[in-house]
Amino acid sequence: MDAGLIIKKIGEGTFSEVLKTQSLKDGKFYACKTMKQTINSLEQAYNLREVQAMKRLSPHANIIQLHELIFDRETGTVSLICELMEMNIYEFMQGRKTPLPDHTVKNYMYQLCRSLEHMHSCGIFHRDVKPENILIKQNSLKLGDFGSCRSVYARPPHTEYISTRWYRAPECLLTDGYYSFKMDMWSAGCVFFEIVRYMYTDSHSCPARLVVPTCTLFQMTSTSRAMHFNFPPKKGTGISRLIPCCPAPALSLLYQMLAYDPDERITAETALRHTYFREIRLAEKKAETLHRHSGTIDGVESNGTHSSLDQICRPARHIMKHVADPLARRNVPHYPAELPKLNMVVPGPQISSPVSTVPALTVSHRGTLPAITSKKCQSQIAKPRDESHRAAFRTFYMPPVDRKHGGF
Repeated sequence: MDAGLIIKKIGEGTFSEVLKTQSLKDGKFYACKTMKQTINSLEQAYNLREVQAMKRLSPHANIIQLHELIFDRETGTVSLICELMEMNIYEFMQGRKTPLPDHTVKNYMYQLCRSLEHMHSCGIFHRDVKPENILIKQNSLKLGDFGSCRSVYARPPHTEYISTRWYRAPECLLTDGYYSFKMDMWSAGCVFFEIVRYMYTDSHSCPARLVVPTCTLFQMTSTSRAMHFNFPPKKGTGISRLIPCCPAPALSLLYQMLAYDPDERITAETALRHTYFREIRLAEKKAETLHRHSGTIDGVESNGTHSSLDQICRPARHIMKHVADPLARRNVPHYPAELPKLNMVVPGPQISSPVSTVPALTVSHRGTLPAITSKKCQSQIAKPRDESHRAAFRTFYMPPVDRKHGGF
């Protein structure tokens, strides 16, 4: 994106502003996030936590994609050119005059759990999941704003004052930074509660105020915090009392996501297999089956070639031909289909499966992105939700690369 036309300002926070821009090259619209923090070099720009995370997590259907990074050497500003979405979940709920349909809520929560499952499997947890960072476009949901993310393999204590106040997990409040990736599931549960609460009662409430932690949990967390708690015991009102019309599967998932003990809290991978998402999983399985058989009719593909036995034997015959010809061994092609198990040993070089790679950014640079070596981790007090810059947070620097586990 060598040149772009600024359409309007989408939002502004303490550390960045987001503009809607149009590329003069292809005419497409993008979201341009410009950092207010000045950068000294392009290498330092690529070492930003948000850039490193987006590069590792892309491409994924539920993760905001970074198209380009622009660095202005004169001003020292960095701009991230990302795909443009319509709005965030908070704006979507506030702008509606009627409650959300049940299938819409279920679809959005399934995609949110998919994004978290992908992040956690890649060794990253978000630490700032909230409606303002969950972007939607029609029926598509994508998670954005990775400036606060952290490696799941990093050793605690982490930054104590992290995440937005209304979505902060209990272990973040009760310990000196001894929390893990399970905090993302608590935040996602708070978002789930807000949507369901608005859906059935047309009002909002903070789920963290509904139940009081048990004495056992206080004793467990007191060992990792210098401050001792002495709260009087009090019985909570419960979540189900505030959303009496909520279906039983949704309520079951909500309770598991909002478990005070992080060891008992559900993971994103397990949440995707919950009964609440059963219809979506069946629909995905059916669509996958139709897509797999769409090009095959009675054993003949749409282009007229045979598809059953010929598809299996043709790659094997082609590879055997190259193995027999020493001059052609250097250009042995890769085939996505798995080779049949033959009762013979085939001499020659081993053929590796193709490895999918993440597309590189369009900014011209030499070599791979440098590893993050800074151990600085700063915290910033979050602004109240009713202020205009509630959605932006400081970009923290990542810990050293963990070569053993493949994390940041």
